[in-house]
Amino acid sequence: MKRITNQFIYPVALAVAVALLAFIVLASATPLLAASPKPGPATAGKTSKAVHVEARIKELHTVLNITPEQEELWNNVTQVMRDNAKTMDALITARDENAKNMTAVDDFKSYGEINQAHADGIKKFIPVFEALYDNMSDAQKKNADIVFANHGHTKSKTKGK
Repeated sequence: MKRITNQFIYPVALAVAVALLAFIVLASATPLLAASPKPGPATAGKTSKAVHVEARIKELHTVLNITPEQEELWNNVTQVMRDNAKTMDALITARDENAKNMTAVDDFKSYGEINQAHADGIKKFIPVFEALYDNMSDAQKKNADIVFANHGHTKSKTKGK
């Protein structure tokens, strides 16, 4: 039996590595393609941010036990939530309407505008929510902490270690 030499192993290993790398690149590109939906039947049934936020407002009013004394502060919170939803709806609609004519660069710019609007919305939301939170009872604050603890993110399991 002949010994396999390094001259044979290295080219084969290189070819396998290149094939594996190509597979990984193609597999990881698939979610990127799916991340920017095109207008049509697949997106036609989507609920607008405005509709979603109205349901969330009702849910939070109940869950946070907003009192009559807190209604004015709550109304400030809900106005920012509605304004943010309206902004996001406009950006997402524009993105969907222009999707067929977008270049890759246009797509990234649109995605960046949506992310920037989200960040700006959070900046607007924090002070009005903080005013409400500061006016809550200790029980309401504890409840709010629980309600918002994992909303949209997860905490690191290594935190505090």
